[in-house]
Amino acid sequence: MIQNIPFENILFLDIETVPQVAHWEDLDQTTQKLWDKKTKSQRSDQTEASEFYQERAGIMAEFGKIICISIGMLSKLGRLKIYSFYGHDEKKILTEFGEIFNKPRLKQVILCAHNGKEFDFPYIARRMLIHQIQPPIPLQMFGKKPWEVPHLDTMELWKFGDWKSYVSLELLAHLFEVPTPKDDIDGSMVASIYYIEKDLERIRIYCEKDVLTLCNVFRRMRQEDSLEKED
Repeated sequence: MIQNIPFENILFLDIETVPQVAHWEDLDQTTQKLWDKKTKSQRSDQTEASEFYQERAGIMAEFGKIICISIGMLSKLGRLKIYSFYGHDEKKILTEFGEIFNKPRLKQVILCAHNGKEFDFPYIARRMLIHQIQPPIPLQMFGKKPWEVPHLDTMELWKFGDWKSYVSLELLAHLFEVPTPKDDIDGSMVASIYYIEKDLERIRIYCEKDVLTLCNVFRRMRQEDSLEKED
C-alpha cells in the first residue's frame, strides 16, 4: 500500500522540454531525414514533417531537450521544499541534477512523477546518455525486476490495472480538489514561451507548480492533507 511508503523518501519530479532548435530549417539534413522517417507513421498525409516537428519534437528525447527539472521533497518544517535546475545549457542542468543523488539522504530515494515511467524518467536518462553523463542509480533500470524499480507514477496508480486509461494531472487535481498548476500556462505553450517570448522564469514557476500539485495529488491518494510549498 502506498500509505506504507516513507513520505520523506519520496522525490517528486517534473520536467519541461522543447524541440532542440526553434525552427525546422535550423536542423541539419540528416536530422531532418531521420525525423521524417521516425514520424512518418504518426503523421497524417496532410501533415508535413516540418509542421509535425514544431508540434511534437519536444516530447521525443531524440529530438528535444530539457530546459527545466523541478524537484520537491519534504522539509524539516513539514512542507514541500522545491528546487529547480533550469536554463539553456541542458548538459549543465542534467549534471547538477545527477549530482544530488550523491547526498546521503537520497541513497534510498523513491522517484515520483505523473506519467513519469513513460516520459520523465526515460527522457532524463536518454538525454544524460546523449551528453555522456552516467544516469543516477534510481534511473538505471537494466536487470531490475518490476518490484525493484524505485519509481512511483500517479497516472499508473490511478489506472488500477486499466492500462488503456489515460488521465491528466490537471484532471486528478480537479477530482481531488487540489489547486491546478495550469492557472497560467500549460505544456503545449512551453516551446513558444521559451523560443518566442524567451521567458524561462515563467516556465520554471509553472514546472514548480506541477511538482506541488503532483505531491498533493499523491497525498490525497493516501488520504492525507495537502502540503504547502516552503519559501
